[in-house]
Amino acid sequence: MAVQPLPPPMPDPGPPDEALVERVLAGDVQAFELLMRRNNQRLYRAIRSLVTDEDEVEELMQQAYLLAFTRLGQFSHGARFSTWLLRIGVNEALQRLRRDRRWPRAAPEVLEEEPSMHSTPEQGLARAQLNQLLEHLVDELPESHRSVFVLREIQQLSTAEVAEALGLSADNVKQRLSRAKATLRTALEQRTGASLAELYPFEAPRCDRVVAGVLARLPDRH
Repeated sequence: MAVQPLPPPMPDPGPPDEALVERVLAGDVQAFELLMRRNNQRLYRAIRSLVTDEDEVEELMQQAYLLAFTRLGQFSHGARFSTWLLRIGVNEALQRLRRDRRWPRAAPEVLEEEPSMHSTPEQGLARAQLNQLLEHLVDELPESHRSVFVLREIQQLSTAEVAEALGLSADNVKQRLSRAKATLRTALEQRTGASLAELYPFEAPRCDRVVAGVLARLPDRH
């Protein structure tokens, strides 16, 4: 009987974020780059749930990282770095919206412009088209519901983490999530078969741009 090869070992996740924070405080800027790359996806999704302009999202991400870097000494060791960072990013996005006295623009209606929506299951939809449809449906939610939905259902944060990031009570998070789901359920279940986890992808080139932009603007800790 042939011996089955062993599966490849799981990659080492490395030290937790909170340990990396300690390294940054000690002057290791490379540790902050690792923190950014670990948290880029979730920070992007959090800000993207409030701001729909992609250039603004990247700028807000960089601003959030710069603020986090300068405020690392204020980080509470009993908290999760990712949640603390999301709160900074959400606050920056909300301040931008209030300063401009506007809310995220409504996404254009695309359902009737997608003939592939009526195609047979065998024909299917291209992944890019499907993701675009899903993003438009979520973008059309009210801002207060969209941010809760993205953080809870797409980013998979806990109710407590969403509440902390958005400054809401746990009950408010549950209520807004329930309303968002009620609004989306029919469209998401009947029109698509994609996973919500595929929404708002954060591609490698964008990750590199954000990281490079932040590193170029970081103050010297030495």
